[in-house]
Amino acid sequence: MTEASYLRTTRTAYDAVAVEYARLFSTSLETQPLSRALLAAFAELVRAADAGPVADLGCGPGHVTAHLHGLGLSAFGIDLSPAMIALARQAHPDLRFDQGSMTDLDLPDGSLGAIVAWYSVIHTPPERLPETLAEFHRVLAPGGHLLLAFQAGDEPLIPAQAFDHKVTLAYRWSPDGLAEVLGRAGFAEKARLVRQPDENERFQQGHLLARRTAKP
Repeated sequence: MTEASYLRTTRTAYDAVAVEYARLFSTSLETQPLSRALLAAFAELVRAADAGPVADLGCGPGHVTAHLHGLGLSAFGIDLSPAMIALARQAHPDLRFDQGSMTDLDLPDGSLGAIVAWYSVIHTPPERLPETLAEFHRVLAPGGHLLLAFQAGDEPLIPAQAFDHKVTLAYRWSPDGLAEVLGRAGFAEKARLVRQPDENERFQQGHLLARRTAKP
């Protein structure tokens, strides 16, 4: 299957900035109490379901994967960028990190208990988002949880709200619009959080927690 051009562009861009990105963001959760609280609630739900391992898709330098592991989850990371995977393995040698694309996961159907995509679907063109969510649905066990983090916007998903992300082209998502796309992909929204930007952020930050239904 021919790889989409946006995936090649995203991989190249993150390879180029991997070291600086890891320096800037590997400790970011330490100053984000709301993010930590949401991840803790997510971990509690996943532990209660006991449905399988957790994939951190678009894991970057592995800090969220490590945080999930610290919350008692069997978490592993996947990222498009080989440079990011190398840094994640170096920083967290006791955890599993694989190079791969969230659009074509090398995982069996229904093999995951949960997925976290922490600011990683933001580089997906809106018209390609349904196929990405379909892949999430495929690899999640029925009832499995999905947690998305993204820069929030207030316009419909199409036309896209593209913005000048510091690494490569990215898109802001309307929480209502994203929840609607999730519903069509076979996910039921459980909760959402939209917070105001911190000092070093330009936009509201959105989080959606959803659960996989039986069929899309």
